[in-house]
Amino acid sequence: MNDPILLRDDDGGIATLTLNSPGSLNALSDAMLAALKAEFTRLAEDRDIRVVILKGAGKAFCAGHDLKEMQRGREAADKGRAYFADLFAACAEVMQMIPALPQPVIAEAHGIATAAGCQLVASCDMAVAAEGTRFGVNGVNIGLFCSTPMVALSRNVPRKVAFEMLTTGQFIDTARALEVGLINRAVPTQTLAAETRALAETVAAKLTAAVKIGKRAFYEQIEMTRSDAYDYAAEVMVENMLWRDTDEGISAFIEKRKPDWA
Repeated sequence: MNDPILLRDDDGGIATLTLNSPGSLNALSDAMLAALKAEFTRLAEDRDIRVVILKGAGKAFCAGHDLKEMQRGREAADKGRAYFADLFAACAEVMQMIPALPQPVIAEAHGIATAAGCQLVASCDMAVAAEGTRFGVNGVNIGLFCSTPMVALSRNVPRKVAFEMLTTGQFIDTARALEVGLINRAVPTQTLAAETRALAETVAAKLTAAVKIGKRAFYEQIEMTRSDAYDYAAEVMVENMLWRDTDEGISAFIEKRKPDWA
């Protein structure tokens, strides 16, 4: 009962964050959001960590917001208006911290990822899921349209797919999630951790500075017009080309040897 609500384990330049509230299916309670914000803040300044894995303890990745906690918010004199505003603002802040982190973040999903839990998967840079995992933005089933999860979801999957998920409240399975681009890989449950770790290690082995500048450029350009995106991306590549380690990397490739990156 006294275990931290969010666990962190660092190994080989990879930080694994585990949502550790299995009794609530790792719901994004006020405490969970606060813990994620604090850990993401620390990771943003951690130069030893090159990749982050985000997973859930127990039988589910994340079931979204804590509905019982939300209902208690209604007890305030304003019927919960201020509490709900603070909650959704806090959630939006945490979700936006993920693409803003210098390190790529990989969701390791299993069981279910619903509502804000599906939003969490969509907010990560990549996702690996165990076969049989179900994804949904199911709030409409209880009269609450998943408007904030919609933001991340609609930036990951085609519009018509997102709209169908949002208005029907139906789950999609891993095969469909892979098909529409919500996840990168669907793997057997027994190999989920190993497959996610292998992907993390592949990314961690690259030049850290290049991945960092590339991640920032990826999210910057995607919000621009095509012309502005090309102008911006060209500037980024010029900066990247002038690095000593990039010079060394290209020379090593030409000379068929491993780069000597400092």
